[in-house]
Amino acid sequence: MPGRRSEARERLLTTASRLFYTEGIRAVGVDRVMAEAEVARGTFYRHFEGKDDLVRAYLEATDQQIRSRLTAAKEEVGDPSAFLEVVARGIGDELCTAGFRGCPFINAAAEYPERDSVVHKAVLAHRAWFHQLLQDAFQQLGVADPKRSADAMMVLRDGAMIASYLDDAEAAGVTLVHGAAALLAAG
Repeated sequence: MPGRRSEARERLLTTASRLFYTEGIRAVGVDRVMAEAEVARGTFYRHFEGKDDLVRAYLEATDQQIRSRLTAAKEEVGDPSAFLEVVARGIGDELCTAGFRGCPFINAAAEYPERDSVVHKAVLAHRAWFHQLLQDAFQQLGVADPKRSADAMMVLRDGAMIASYLDDAEAAGVTLVHGAAALLAAG
């Protein structure tokens, strides 16, 4: 049954996550993932329906990691303004990490532009959640248009992710933090 937890499934997912992020999803075949995870074909198909299902699982696992980190940060700081600053600084710091290859969700959307694919749907689900998280924080601050503020923060984030990969990561992070501060000041 797909989705069942096991050591082999976790090895497949860990290996796929590393390879998909560092080399690109379409560039990495299932045979390579199985070989590097040391998992037989039959075992792979007991856990995943195929490559798209594995990619979906990779994105959902990444989504869950991000949700956990941001939920913990939100609980820790409490104040919505401080939370939004933490989000911007955290993303800015991430841009400068070794091996950073852009946003896994933006990368996946570029490789799977078909909006009805399970991969693209996983990307959209993550983005909808993240947008709502931002919108809720802006709403708690009492800004005039929390949706528009969240839209702006998403665009700043997306732009910083891409700029850091193509240009100067540190400058992209600083610009993101500056842009978030301007959003917060504009209220």
